[in-house]
Amino acid sequence: LVMVFYGSNGKSNPVSMENKVEHQAKNQITYDIHLPSDLGMLYKVRLGLQSLENSITQLSLRHFKMQNTSTLDTFSLTINKTLPLSLNGDRWIEFPVEWPLKKALSVVTYHLTVFSRNILSERNLVHMTACVYGTHGDTGDRSLLRSLQNVQQGEDNESFLVIVDAVELGELDKVVLLISSKTDCKLDIKKLHLKEAEKEHPIYVFEVNEAFSVDANKPEIQREIAVSFVIRGDKQKNDMDNNLHEEGSQARNLTEYTIKVYTGDKRGAGTDANVHIILFGNEDKSEVFQLSQSLEHQDPFERGKVDTFKIKTKKLGSLHSIEIGHDGKGFASGWFLEKVEITDASRNSVYCFNCNR
Repeated sequence: LVMVFYGSNGKSNPVSMENKVEHQAKNQITYDIHLPSDLGMLYKVRLGLQSLENSITQLSLRHFKMQNTSTLDTFSLTINKTLPLSLNGDRWIEFPVEWPLKKALSVVTYHLTVFSRNILSERNLVHMTACVYGTHGDTGDRSLLRSLQNVQQGEDNESFLVIVDAVELGELDKVVLLISSKTDCKLDIKKLHLKEAEKEHPIYVFEVNEAFSVDANKPEIQREIAVSFVIRGDKQKNDMDNNLHEEGSQARNLTEYTIKVYTGDKRGAGTDANVHIILFGNEDKSEVFQLSQSLEHQDPFERGKVDTFKIKTKKLGSLHSIEIGHDGKGFASGWFLEKVEITDASRNSVYCFNCNR
């Protein structure tokens, strides 16, 4: 059993589940995992089998729980899945990590259609995987020839469908193919189509147009294919145009607020936790804003320092109160907040909220 962790600062290498700490109860095993670098805020975990040898029996997974031993942040999820997912199927499952105040990504079924000339006749001799990359990470290497669906064969053309379940990838940008074989052969691949199963569009098209000469005695062939173009449906094009129009009209109704946060000059006043703020006015209230990009300091909310943030939100009217707080992350996360000053440039107003605790 191996795991891959994805965070805001990158992803881990596959972590082998070897360091068993204890069998706490029947059918429950605890592992200690040491990651070589800080991955930031974790947003996804991939759990799978290192390889599918014939000796592997099916593994039923019921529940998953992980805890950061320094911050004590805890995440748990009911899985109720069996690996591999079918006899010849995928050996990986992915799930998003959900944190308070953060919108979690969702699990999406992707349809990957391969257009080729001769893969189907060679598929029992060839090992072929694809790793799809997007703005939210990647799928890892997924087998393309284990369980094929919608197989269509013509004289000179063939196509087949591969189903991949993954945490949503955002905008797709490339696919990496890995091809190897126990015998010498030639694979002629024309293109790949990739889309979400639930949606007709967009369809991401990856033009390959290459005949791969696979040599049994040589290492596997790796090919990186960038997205060639995206087919967007008429409705989606119209929606995009409408969104741009709406964003334009919304931008005219937005107000910029400058927020100055004063951290007290006391021992232990600073914090490394994630700070959020909500503004309340006599006309409306703002959404929740994470205060992370200080205009002055790389590391905000340090003792005796002032941090400035700029946010844009709908017009709130005259401000009467704020909610400000943090998520308790990090070592000694307590924070002494002196005051918050907010400037509304559109109304030429400055509001001061004293805290002193």
